[in-house]
Amino acid sequence: MLSTPNIIDIQDLTESDIITILDTAESFKEVNERRIKKLPTLRGRTIINLFLEPSTRTRTSFEIAAKRLSADAVNMTGSASATVKGESLRDTAQTLSAMACDLIVVRHKYAGAPRVLAECMDAHVINGGDGRHQHPTQALLDLFTIRQELGHLEGLTVGIVGDIANSRVAGSLIPALRAVGARPIVIAPPTLLPARPDVLGAEVSYSLDDVLPDLDVAYMLRIQMERSEGMPFPSLREYARFYGMNAARLAKARPEMKVMHPGPMNRGVEVSSDVADSPRAIVLDQVNSGVAVRMATMYLLLGGGDSGTAS
Repeated sequence: MLSTPNIIDIQDLTESDIITILDTAESFKEVNERRIKKLPTLRGRTIINLFLEPSTRTRTSFEIAAKRLSADAVNMTGSASATVKGESLRDTAQTLSAMACDLIVVRHKYAGAPRVLAECMDAHVINGGDGRHQHPTQALLDLFTIRQELGHLEGLTVGIVGDIANSRVAGSLIPALRAVGARPIVIAPPTLLPARPDVLGAEVSYSLDDVLPDLDVAYMLRIQMERSEGMPFPSLREYARFYGMNAARLAKARPEMKVMHPGPMNRGVEVSSDVADSPRAIVLDQVNSGVAVRMATMYLLLGGGDSGTAS
């Protein structure tokens, strides 16, 4: 039902694939608003969530998505897998494949790990985040949320602010935005950009205030200190002063501009608490969209029989 058997890199998806996923997620969003949030769509299918790196939102939403489609969901973490005993990822993949699972969602600290799994097994693979590389379903749920809030995607200007160099979210969101006709701008100090920011495929700005009036969406990224060696700027307070979204900046933006964040959020750094709790912030809408979009990806990869449109 998609042009690819796996969702590993957002660029594996065509524009048609992306729109199909977003349109399918529309029907599942309605399912998630019912009192009984359950469909028989993937009954008898086995989905493994292999999360070898910590996660709250992504892992939980994939688990909820699988269960709402009536699939048998099995959750595995790094501490509960044989990788802590030295088993290679390839051997883990072949072991899980021998158990005849249908789909694996994998999160791993090393870029390329989901591709290794896909090469070793017959099951479909969804990348739940690999190192600094990609997080395709996050990009898809972000597109879905923007379309829900603003009514369209083509022609919008989205500013992606912050730790671009370490962000797999940016790595997926930039090409996803370009695929649907939106204009991405990355906004960060030089120390939080890759050595060649031009290869990202987005416009580059070193000043949030300079481009703020142009933005339809301000997408604030978490500062990933765990992936950096040393402090890449003088202090968190200094960063918040120049690149944080606060009430003063929000007042200067377009009245319809929305504020997004993939979570977890460092309040007072990327986004001030008054902005995070305002109607202009749609962070919780992103979380809600994640379940519908991940249901759509599972449904489309596994060829489920009931899209959920019937009551």
